[in-house]
Amino acid sequence: MTRTTVMQRESIVERCIENCQDCHGICVETIAYCLRLGAKHAGPKHITLMQDCADICKMSEDGMLRNSNFMRRICRLCADICISCAESCEMFPNDEAMIACAQKCRECADICRQMSMVSEETGTRLTSFS
Repeated sequence: MTRTTVMQRESIVERCIENCQDCHGICVETIAYCLRLGAKHAGPKHITLMQDCADICKMSEDGMLRNSNFMRRICRLCADICISCAESCEMFPNDEAMIACAQKCRECADICRQMSMVSEETGTRLTSFS
């Protein structure tokens, strides 16, 4: 593997960790926001989905930090859940907080998909990314 390939892979890991951190944070904040608003914002399916998204983002971040053998699968699942969360948040198109959450979820899904493909293409576990 060339030095450029290793550097690109490490850059994706760093970006993925950062996006997972950000997505986790915005989902947790948005859950609190939705519960304060009540009504449809606080629907159990919507809240559960946002909590699932926050949890899988944290799990993905942790998996990358410890170089988990399951990192590729975790990131792929994270991408799927982030997309579902984004779609749920987009059901409130006139709410800026919900749209911001949806946007961050989609960004996280994109980089998690890239992450799962990069690690799969190399066939190896990712190494240090500091």
